[in-house]
Amino acid sequence: MKIRPFADTDQTAVVALWQACELTRPWNDPVKDIARKQGIQPEWFLVGELDGAVIASVMFGYDGHRGWMNYLAVAPEHQAQGYAKALIAHGEALLLAAGCPKISLMVRRSNTQVLGFYQALGYAQDDVVSLGKRLIPDH
Repeated sequence: MKIRPFADTDQTAVVALWQACELTRPWNDPVKDIARKQGIQPEWFLVGELDGAVIASVMFGYDGHRGWMNYLAVAPEHQAQGYAKALIAHGEALLLAAGCPKISLMVRRSNTQVLGFYQALGYAQDDVVSLGKRLIPDH
């Protein structure tokens, strides 16, 4: 798999990938999320390409205090082949090079199958409560 920054021509494939991986929700417009990421650290929005097709994606970010990972997705037919691990390792290297001391991510409670995957990579549940406030409605 070739890892490269997202290109505008990837949008349709990435949205379809997120939908196939059940990452989209009615209250988050994936096209708007992509546009927002293109405005901030766009080079850290990565896709995985295999035989010319986008099969994976992930967004990384760093705010000076903590790194974040969002929208990690691998096409269902390509899962369990090391592609997600490769994307994470690539992003972690970007964050380390930027001096980032810690990376965080959020997993929906309903997505229990992925918790073991992250734990095997050294991620642990923090003793925190995640809070959020919508500032700009997508719909």
